[in-house]
Amino acid sequence: MFDLGLTGKIALITGGSDGLGRATAHRLAQEGAKVAICARRQDHLERTAQEIASETGGEVLPIAGDVTNSEDCDRMIAATVERFGGLDILVNNAGASAAHALSDVSDDDWQTDFDLKVMASVRLCRAAVPLMQARGGGSIVQASIGGGKAPKARQLPTSLTRAAGLNLTKSLAQELAPDNIRVNAICIGLLKSAQWDRRAGNAPVAELYDKMAEGIPLGRVGEAEDYADAVAFLCSARATYITGTAINVDGGLCPVL
Repeated sequence: MFDLGLTGKIALITGGSDGLGRATAHRLAQEGAKVAICARRQDHLERTAQEIASETGGEVLPIAGDVTNSEDCDRMIAATVERFGGLDILVNNAGASAAHALSDVSDDDWQTDFDLKVMASVRLCRAAVPLMQARGGGSIVQASIGGGKAPKARQLPTSLTRAAGLNLTKSLAQELAPDNIRVNAICIGLLKSAQWDRRAGNAPVAELYDKMAEGIPLGRVGEAEDYADAVAFLCSARATYITGTAINVDGGLCPVL
């Protein structure tokens, strides 16, 4: 078996109760990591943690909280350390789709998206870095999208806030390299998720995915596991010379490197 060297590592994943975050938690737990997952819905979060633990035999800690709240961010970090004794991996995965024309985005919408996709990462990184420094290193992965590199029309505010997240990734990678803390981003394209299932309505969701796949060079919509595998690799002992990069996991969809 190809060993990623994640056994015993301690990971915190935001937006960890569904979709990409859940798949990532499952993957890291499979590799022997101790995983804390964060989301807002307590009951759903606890069920997810129990399911992942049962499926993988791993240790999974549910921590209810809102990443846009600075006190909740501090509490998420503190609860992880209290349970597991430290922190090696931070996956800033929480996010939501927000793609509109400029005239349709209010000041409150801008602030909400900035708090969710930029300030949440800033606060969690700020709290996590000293813990990683104390353990001799660590890995931070930022969720992003191809639109953060190559924005299209009517992708506001997400394309802007994701671009800010990519800037944060590169900046922190430079700053934290002497501490052996690696910081990378994953720019996703079209991946299967509950939000697309909901958009399908009464129509077969497979038909929606087939239609979406028409513009993707690899000819298919990605799976949540495609993202989870990329996160696991970037956090692993097999990627110790990779930092400050933003990897496209999009089937070739993004037009830039």
